[in-house]
Amino acid sequence: MEIIKTDCGLCINCCGVNAYVEDGKLVKVEGIPEHWLNKGKLCPKGERLVDLLYSPARLKYPMKKVNGRFQRISWDDALGEIGAKLQELKHKYGAHTLATWTGSVGVEHFEMAAFNQRFRGAYGTPNFFNPEGICFRTRILARQITFGRYPVEEPANANCIILWGRNPDESYWPVGRIVRERVQAGAKLITIDPRRIPISKLGIYLQPRPGTDGAIALAMMNVIIEEDLWDKEFVEKYTTGFDRLMEHVKEYTPEKAETISSVPASEIRRVARIFATTKGACILEGVGHMNQFTNGLQTNRAYSMLMAITGNVDVPGGWVTCPQVRLADLRLPVNEHPLGYDEFPIFHQFGKNPPPYGSASMMTEAMKSEKPYPIKGFISSGSNPALTFPDTKLFLEGIKNLELFVNIDPNMTETGQLADYVLPACTFLEETGIGGFPYGISYCEPYIMLRKKVVEPLYESKPIWMIWSELGRKMGYAEHFPWNTDEEVAEHFFSTSGVTVKQLMEHPEGVFFGKKEYRMFEKRPFPTASGKIELFSARMEELGFPGIPGHVEPQQSPVANPEIVKQYPEILLTGCRQVEYIDAQMHDVPALRVRKPNAEAEIHPATAAKYGIVHGEMLAVETPRGSIRIMANVTQDIKPGVVSVPHGWAEANCNILLDAKLLDHVSGYITMNSVACRIVKLAN
Repeated sequence: MEIIKTDCGLCINCCGVNAYVEDGKLVKVEGIPEHWLNKGKLCPKGERLVDLLYSPARLKYPMKKVNGRFQRISWDDALGEIGAKLQELKHKYGAHTLATWTGSVGVEHFEMAAFNQRFRGAYGTPNFFNPEGICFRTRILARQITFGRYPVEEPANANCIILWGRNPDESYWPVGRIVRERVQAGAKLITIDPRRIPISKLGIYLQPRPGTDGAIALAMMNVIIEEDLWDKEFVEKYTTGFDRLMEHVKEYTPEKAETISSVPASEIRRVARIFATTKGACILEGVGHMNQFTNGLQTNRAYSMLMAITGNVDVPGGWVTCPQVRLADLRLPVNEHPLGYDEFPIFHQFGKNPPPYGSASMMTEAMKSEKPYPIKGFISSGSNPALTFPDTKLFLEGIKNLELFVNIDPNMTETGQLADYVLPACTFLEETGIGGFPYGISYCEPYIMLRKKVVEPLYESKPIWMIWSELGRKMGYAEHFPWNTDEEVAEHFFSTSGVTVKQLMEHPEGVFFGKKEYRMFEKRPFPTASGKIELFSARMEELGFPGIPGHVEPQQSPVANPEIVKQYPEILLTGCRQVEYIDAQMHDVPALRVRKPNAEAEIHPATAAKYGIVHGEMLAVETPRGSIRIMANVTQDIKPGVVSVPHGWAEANCNILLDAKLLDHVSGYITMNSVACRIVKLAN
């Protein structure tokens, strides 16, 4: 039996895996004991990679929809027909009529996103989309606005940790282990979340009204400044705009924040003092919960300011700038800006390196209304947007107007069922590529490894990079796609990095390609316009937005819209993750279904009593946009009046409840949390 060292590409953690292969078949997986992150352990879904690989849902060959039914087609014919249709659409509507979409797995599957972008560049469309346009980019952007770069939380060395809307046990489970180790070593833990997660029992817990976190952060700064707890030397030397911030936060007293958030003023003062007086403190904010609401970007800015005024930037246990491996850039220039460039200038025009993707909130609207121009071609890879994209109704309406819809995925999905063509892609276990999450922004460690092929591609599946390449060659773009093997692609990516494939083959457990630097501010200025941390952003003000964040009520809160809450009196949270599944993936694995058999709406006993709901019975969650049936989980661990619905369940799709017209107008993100809803008791 052969043991192949690789990593798990299911999520951003990229844990090390020992894959046991016998007669060309994967028979077992275990964690790599010497792997720096997971230390021999795997999460429940990582333990089931064999089930993922041999899933009965696997696509075996290309298929074309004819008269509403799929028929087998050869690769050559499929790519030829798709290429011909794309050329027809380009001639008819212009290149921008094609939208390409790469799922979240594209973050972990580097080649998927890179070759998608290379193809759209060869074709000439600016409209490349991915979950960064609806999920987590605002966290990155907020730090770039403030620091000019993206410092990363370093919990492994922290003496005080705030888990702000983040549940690492379910989404970043190795972080949960790291946090527990730090608490055992004496670190202070503060959890701020409408949901009382298990790890919160290890420290102080605050339970805010959803969408009010920015007010709490501003009140914490009020306390820190009023009580003279701010790091004067650091602020005076390395920041600009402190005087304006000091004046701004005067109105955000803990008492005012209490009226907004329902968190007691005494508790806000308590956590502010702890955070400010503990060196090596860091905030770990939730990827979705802290981004996908009305004031998401500005709230993330407030967290950056908290870190700055306490001097917890580029110090051990704070937010630290991690070296990044410089991989070769496969993008080709496109002269036109993507959808959203003019509408959301902070997202698209801030800084020297704007994101290459468009605003996802505009994608489906362009499909449906053809404004500002028609989107008539759509290629989705490694994603299931018919289930996971917010405002499912709008997405389904939009794709009806498409003249070409292609889905590339290892499995037949809800999205694939709607497509004109489905193309079978490999899983990450069937190809060699870049592993270990090369950006170094997950755990503040400059680490990379080679994701090695475990078995040969099953059936007629191909690596996604190869599918994009072969389609490009069919369309006359052969000069842009010269690679023929996984190894050639990997060598090209590493050609600019200082790391070689040979080096990674010799160290299959991975390598550290650089060292973290602390106190970088003493050696070089911050890469902002001022050369300092910008507590006040003049550039944001130039673009028409507040240069310092304030509290903005969610559009459907009782304060902002008292009329809507007469019909929809509860507050909806969507998107909570479960360690058994990764978004919409792996729900068909029997062993995981035993662990987590049903989607559940978490509601407080007081909320349940209001509607006569009993734990375990079915109820309906309704918003002005839609309704779903889901099982009730009556628990003390959620704030009264809040309904929390998980992400990725086809039978209880939370995205049906969302409205793509409700936006964070700074970032363009669709509001996926703090939405007005109601509960309906269903007849037995």
